[in-house]
Amino acid sequence: MRTVDDFSEIHDEVIGWRRHLHQYPELGYNVHNTARFVADKLASFGINHIETGIAETGVVAVIQGNGGDGPTIGLRADMDALPIMETTGKPWASKIDGKMHACGHDGHTAMLLGAGKYLAATRNFKGSVALIFQPAEEDGQGAGRMVQEGLMDRFNISQIFGMHNMPGIEVGKFGIRDGSIMAALDEFDIIVTGRGGHAATPHVTIDPVVVGAQIITALQTLVSRNLDPTEALVVSVPKFTGSESYHIIPDTVTLGGTVRSLSPTLRDFAEKQIRICAENVAAAFGAMVEYRHRRLEPLTFNQTKATEAATAAAKGLVGPDSVNEQIKPVMVSEDFAYMLQARPGAFLFLGNGATAGLHNPGYDFDDTAIPYGIGYWVNLVEANGVN
Repeated sequence: MRTVDDFSEIHDEVIGWRRHLHQYPELGYNVHNTARFVADKLASFGINHIETGIAETGVVAVIQGNGGDGPTIGLRADMDALPIMETTGKPWASKIDGKMHACGHDGHTAMLLGAGKYLAATRNFKGSVALIFQPAEEDGQGAGRMVQEGLMDRFNISQIFGMHNMPGIEVGKFGIRDGSIMAALDEFDIIVTGRGGHAATPHVTIDPVVVGAQIITALQTLVSRNLDPTEALVVSVPKFTGSESYHIIPDTVTLGGTVRSLSPTLRDFAEKQIRICAENVAAAFGAMVEYRHRRLEPLTFNQTKATEAATAAAKGLVGPDSVNEQIKPVMVSEDFAYMLQARPGAFLFLGNGATAGLHNPGYDFDDTAIPYGIGYWVNLVEANGVN
């Protein structure tokens, strides 16, 4: 297993790549300059098998090891940024107004490029590795689209691995768990129809604003009074739209919410019970409900053998005391889940230190984490090495 010191020679170079990417963030599938930068770097490493244009702007490079026949494992990094105005004041801050790498995808991309440079030079492994640079993670679409376009079969990928930096975890430490590690994501709309009228005469209306408020209150009991306290489900209703006037009770209001769940059973429960709750509360007031539910990103679920391989790679780099094998699941979602549905694999967290949180305008990726990310990728691939 490699140690962090093995990557000291390329650390400064990778920092340069990361800070360049940070200054020129791009959104969604429109990561054309980022993808071009990635493809050019990969070619400069002497990698011959590079394919572009997957899911519009995705890039995949395949490196063949010198250790003989073996499987192809996939390593994935995301490339897109967020529509946020940066406030860090760093010398490498975003040069694009209203866009910034507030989730560290610049660091993810740079670390996978660093691993690619090292692996292309040494090739100390069996089989092949596919370096996957994905667009549109923040949209929750890019990973699924790459899978739909044949990513796994096209590159004969047998296992897939992902990584995300995590503020609050010390640099040089990792977090992982077997099974559910990130939540499934659903969205819903509840359209409440009553009978509008003048705000001075609410007694002749069926006020959908009041009905909507009662539905929001009732939904809070789905978790607190229907589930075992050890089970994880989040139902939030951050949208409530109704009249634009102080004096008009509208005919309809619309509630918009999100569901985060850590099991298929909880996901099914939420979809069914939100509808029942909304319809029954509305009926009690003489109102009607139209319910719309959209299942978006699936559960991010680590397969046991892949989790063991990922854990061993991290421990080999930093030692067992710096790898938390039972990190608590987080209720945010990750579209890498689509790749884990297509192939066995695992996802882990890399410490980013005491930085601002993800999606915060004051966030920045901690460059001291770079050799840890590179080393983890290399150890994972070289587990089938010749030495």
